[in-house]
Amino acid sequence: MEKAKVIFKRKLYEKMLQWKNNDNGRTAILVEGARRVGKSTLVEEFARREYASYILIDFSKASKEVMGLFEDISDLDYLFLRLQLLFNVKLHKRKSVIIFDEVQKQPLARQAVKHLVADGRYDYIETGSLISIRKNVKDIIIPSEERKFYLRPLDYEEFRWALGDTATVPLMRSVFERKTPVGDAVNRKLLRDFRLYMLVGGMPQAVSAYLETNNLAEVDIVKRDIITLYEDDFRKIDGSGRMSMLYDAVPSELNKNASRYQVSSVIGGGVSKATVEQLTAEMKDSMTVNVAYHANDPGVGMSLNRDINRYKMYAADTGLFVTLAFKDKDFTENVIYQKLLSDKLDANLGFVYENVIAQTLVANGKSLFYYTFPTEKGNHLYEIDFLLPHGNKVCPIEVKSSAYKRHASLDAFCSKYSSRVGSRYVLYTKDLHKEGNVLYLPVYMAQFL
Repeated sequence: MEKAKVIFKRKLYEKMLQWKNNDNGRTAILVEGARRVGKSTLVEEFARREYASYILIDFSKASKEVMGLFEDISDLDYLFLRLQLLFNVKLHKRKSVIIFDEVQKQPLARQAVKHLVADGRYDYIETGSLISIRKNVKDIIIPSEERKFYLRPLDYEEFRWALGDTATVPLMRSVFERKTPVGDAVNRKLLRDFRLYMLVGGMPQAVSAYLETNNLAEVDIVKRDIITLYEDDFRKIDGSGRMSMLYDAVPSELNKNASRYQVSSVIGGGVSKATVEQLTAEMKDSMTVNVAYHANDPGVGMSLNRDINRYKMYAADTGLFVTLAFKDKDFTENVIYQKLLSDKLDANLGFVYENVIAQTLVANGKSLFYYTFPTEKGNHLYEIDFLLPHGNKVCPIEVKSSAYKRHASLDAFCSKYSSRVGSRYVLYTKDLHKEGNVLYLPVYMAQFL
């Protein structure tokens, strides 16, 4: 008997419901996300619950007959008739949805969305992985009627929901809003729960494996399979293997504590600037990584002053990041599992916290920026890990992997740009604490920034 698929509650579901009720067929939606992030499961569950009937066309395995239907869409009556017969589903006007799953495999179907939406009979949902790669769309007209939604790995609240806990995050939010400490014992418990999320991650298959086995070794196997899948995808896009190398090197590059991702140290010299830019763009489009750009002029217009050649790269899922860091070794040799579980993560493994903060900010719709500048003596660099615009101010964030409270970079930045600075944060592993103008927050509260 086939095992029933676990359906996790996702926040994007509510946004999709708003789209259905408000747009009433005037647009289609495209749900983009990395592979294995749960796009197909989410949209099919949405179709099953919110419509009288639906047709799901998975273009990764559709027959030649189905693929060929989109080569000529001049007669939509014939197209809909053929689809109903082929899938043995009756479509109802304004009560049915057609899903184009993995639509990047059939660009003509994506192009057809313009005419299908104009027809108005049914709703349309597309899903895609690596869909923004130029070669997938270079010969088609992208429909303006298409609204993009992004599905990312489960965020921390969704992870707690998967564990059957709907109370913790709202209570944490209330503590954050009141700016009151929770006490050492409660903080230790909340931090332990958050560290579990860092180890398992938010990929639905990994979360399912944890719920089924309560065994991190089994979870690690699932994560390794996902990483292998990503590497295979990268090789299809870039046969030289350089994209795979860049992805695999994300933990080691962060561990160097350098002021940027050093591409040449990973793939060697002799690669043109244009090629590097293209590889980076394709990786970002794949949504397997999050990219933080250097803000050359830190302020509210950071997106206008970002340096596209100076960036840091984070894994989109911290659970995958943990596995990636020790991919060439056995699970038992991955010290991150051991040390995070025992709350003894070394300072030189603090890049794990930096990665999860990056993931958390992106899940909240934030763009990632960081900033470096020389010390007075010029012998090293100050660095602000993340910058968030807020109104006409900018909020600097420094990430600590321990209870360490010194923040020389934060102080120097606030002195240098005093007129621009709003709230200032240190994210660390102890309880909420206010000291002067600095708010110290436990890392699990980054989701409220």
